[in-house]
Amino acid sequence: MQFFVEKSSIVRKIWGKSDTVLFIFAGAAAEFALNKAVDWLYFTGKLPADPIGRLFSTVRYARRIVFSSMDEANKAIDTIREIHTAVEQNRGYSIPDWAYRDVLFMLIHYSIASYELLEKKLNDAQKEEVYNVFYRVGQRMGLKELPLSYIEWLPARESHMMQNLAKSEYTADLFRQYKKHLGTMRFKVLIEGQKLVVPDRVKELLQFRDFSLLTPMLPVYKVSKLMKMDWLLKNILLPSDYKDQINELDVHKE
Repeated sequence: MQFFVEKSSIVRKIWGKSDTVLFIFAGAAAEFALNKAVDWLYFTGKLPADPIGRLFSTVRYARRIVFSSMDEANKAIDTIREIHTAVEQNRGYSIPDWAYRDVLFMLIHYSIASYELLEKKLNDAQKEEVYNVFYRVGQRMGLKELPLSYIEWLPARESHMMQNLAKSEYTADLFRQYKKHLGTMRFKVLIEGQKLVVPDRVKELLQFRDFSLLTPMLPVYKVSKLMKMDWLLKNILLPSDYKDQINELDVHKE
């Protein structure tokens, strides 16, 4: 059977660990809030009404792509495109192509940044492998102007962030929703976690300082993983309603 992502791929390791996936979406949650096309996320009302639920919905699609056969992964990508097409038809105009690319670019950046934060640095070939997987997702979705390689993507990513990110009333509202649904303590943890993975441009717009209160805790967390005690920290930090879904994210436990 042919898989969309080979079983030995670094992408499966990245997306097969709950802590890495949670950092991916912590970073994306910050950058989403700044995107100039964020109004699309408000059109259906689903994201501000249930941001955590939407996160896990997105994770389910990502997992179908990363851990499924070629056919099943392509079906998942086609479904994503169909859902967005339906929203476009209801609103009466199309989501800009650059907005689709921005989401793809976020997944590339945060996949690499989160794994390197929690595990180890990726080499050039592994970064290219990450890029290639999401490049093929973008191709299947019919996106235009995708860079052909990771090296070509780097300046495109910088350009997108300069052109397509801005602080707005949606930014403030989304962060209010994050706080409402997470609670004050967990929201603070979210902010400190975001500081560890977001690019400088995002830090600048959100007025994040460089230092994160979680930085001194990272070595402790890594030791807890080695001792198989990281579940205790996750139970403290994550909403109880989603513990089962979070545990299901762990495919690679080594």
